[in-house]
Amino acid sequence: MESCWRWFGPKDLVPLSHARQAGATGIVTALHDVSYARVWSPAEIEARKALVEAAGLRWSVCESIPVPSAIKLGGSGARAAIGVWKDSLANLARSGIRTVCYNFMPVVDWTRTDLRFEMPTGALALRFDMAEFVAYDVFVLRRKGAEENYAPDLVRRAEERLKGLTPEDVQRLENNIIAGLPGGEDSYGREAIRSAIALFDGMAAQDLQASLDAFLREVVPVAAELGVRLAIHPDDPPISLFGLPRVVSTAADLRRIVGSVDHVANGLTLCVGSLGSRADNDVPAIAREFATRINFAHLRDVAIEPDGSFVEAAHLEGRSDMYAILRALLAEETRRGNEGRQDHLIPMRSDHGHLIGDDIDKPTNPGYSLIGRLKGLAELHGVIHAIGKAGL
Repeated sequence: MESCWRWFGPKDLVPLSHARQAGATGIVTALHDVSYARVWSPAEIEARKALVEAAGLRWSVCESIPVPSAIKLGGSGARAAIGVWKDSLANLARSGIRTVCYNFMPVVDWTRTDLRFEMPTGALALRFDMAEFVAYDVFVLRRKGAEENYAPDLVRRAEERLKGLTPEDVQRLENNIIAGLPGGEDSYGREAIRSAIALFDGMAAQDLQASLDAFLREVVPVAAELGVRLAIHPDDPPISLFGLPRVVSTAADLRRIVGSVDHVANGLTLCVGSLGSRADNDVPAIAREFATRINFAHLRDVAIEPDGSFVEAAHLEGRSDMYAILRALLAEETRRGNEGRQDHLIPMRSDHGHLIGDDIDKPTNPGYSLIGRLKGLAELHGVIHAIGKAGL
């Protein structure tokens, strides 16, 4: 596999030299400082690529070209927005970036309620607490109809949880949920997120699926012609948030997506932690079933709780069998190599590391500190090495 590292550009708190020291050879990045409302120019892409290559690395994956709400809503603005997306895709391909990750989550991207949850080891982890999220949605944001989206006992627990929070705790919770996490599409204030959610009023899952299908029918042929592998990222978490549908959450969703435009360019990002945070997802089975369409992998894991809460586990200590997942991915690489494919290696990154060591006291992007990801990448390298020694 190709060992990669998420980098948020020149302002990232972890420099490219540290990524190379950690054992990465590829970089996963995007033009995060460029509006998704306009085409990414060849000059801008080449400038980012030059920074990566000057550090002795290569720009392996674009994560992500954001998919704006206009495309998800599927209304009159969708066609123009898709055109911008396709033009950015084409410019990336002309610069040699041939794997593009994207997501289709409405309004909010990956979401956590606690960015510094203390683990038994003393390390700090990212956590999604269902009661705290419901407390925010129902009693702080006061979204219209929010209470109807949750079981009554969960709403009662959420109300009790809120009583134990200070005003500072509530502000921190709101910041964590709506102020935007690294790589997310948007950052909101309270009124802005109410307005953004209202745009999707009345949208059912089948409506969002139709918008995704329309998007794929437009972009997959372009990707195929350019030799680009698309890799849709699962919803994180893979459940409805703010009463909005999410349609990249289960094996059935993935089956429908790859079948909607049946081409290898229409592929998946296997995010073990995102899929694994839903109890009815068997991630090793998903890795095996969709191996031929996995174009990118986020290798992290979670520990889950009955109410839907979860915490980011150490990379080899969560609920999913990482050994089995890596065996499936390595077997697929062998199959692709036997076909003579030059792109037989699957890019992967050790997503979301714990805050450990002196990183705890440093400013960091949540989930993207140096030492935790370095530890995870080293552990994954060990498993890959062991599988290679044992033979597939």
